[in-house]
Amino acid sequence: MKKRIGLLTSGGDCPGLNAAIRGVAKASYGMFDCELVGIEDGFKGLINGQYKEMTERDFSGILTRGGTILGTSRTPFKQMRLIEEDGVDKVKNMVETYQKLNLDCLITLGGNGTHKNANLLKQEGLNIIALPKTIDNDIWGTDVTFGFHSAVDIATEAIDRVHTTADSHDRVMLVELMGHKVGWLTLYAGIAGGADVILIPEIPYNEEIIIEALENRRKSGKNFSILAVAEGALSENEAKMSKKDLKRFRELSPNYTVSYKLANFITGKTGFETRVTVPGHQQRGGSPSPYDRLLATTIGAYAAEMIAEGEYGYTVSMVNNKPLARPLEEVAGKTRAVDPEDELIEIAKRIGVSFGN
Repeated sequence: MKKRIGLLTSGGDCPGLNAAIRGVAKASYGMFDCELVGIEDGFKGLINGQYKEMTERDFSGILTRGGTILGTSRTPFKQMRLIEEDGVDKVKNMVETYQKLNLDCLITLGGNGTHKNANLLKQEGLNIIALPKTIDNDIWGTDVTFGFHSAVDIATEAIDRVHTTADSHDRVMLVELMGHKVGWLTLYAGIAGGADVILIPEIPYNEEIIIEALENRRKSGKNFSILAVAEGALSENEAKMSKKDLKRFRELSPNYTVSYKLANFITGKTGFETRVTVPGHQQRGGSPSPYDRLLATTIGAYAAEMIAEGEYGYTVSMVNNKPLARPLEEVAGKTRAVDPEDELIEIAKRIGVSFGN
């Protein structure tokens, strides 16, 4: 019996999405008779009925390609059941599009928000399999997400490239990396790039301790310092604030990110020449690393095996380098944050890295 499989990518793009799509498609074509339908621009396409029938040719030559051939968008979970000014019942439309296309299942590739939306559709009775992608590596229940290691490579190179200019000009350099809520990317890239200070959301920092670390380096004859800073890093005072108060506090200086505020503080306290660099969306771009190509292919092929067995309502997790099916309701709404006592934190501290605490 022929199976019709829908595919959509949602949320921020990242390297490895196309590799995972390819893994699903090639394994499915090889295992059973099937037709694949690409839903365009994420859940928005499912809501609005935007899709394209795909052939085997569509999945050729995309292993090394960054971004997503299906297009993507952000559709926040908290808005899914809201009927807004346009009068569109989003959930009703998604179910109707699924039924109109005669899908046997829908594969959703995305991060935390995508997993919540996928679980919502599971609750509506649709056959769903979710695949874990995000450069933040913060999906609960999986050791790693595809896209993460490619972003670590890019972020590490950004740190590598400021070492020489920092040394030449006797500067303090802050490299601000992506990560609003979790610090996995900054932690990995900071250690790999030889940062002297690493600031992540899970460990609130004290500005005076950072100053002490920088001054101690100067006293020891090291004329420059590198700080890897997650965009969501918080000072100890900010960490005590409610979300509402924190928002008001940051609106007092809307043109300054955490790194620019900290750079101004460092210069004011020490007189050290300080600069900020923000790689930004470069961390999401480009070709996936070999590791991510392998990981995404493994996850995609495992999803095809689940389709063959009729196992729906799961996300594909990687645990101890092996894929396994984990119920969506166990994953949706949870975040995998860095434990302040994680072994990597301890290793970094042993080699002299300061976390500002």
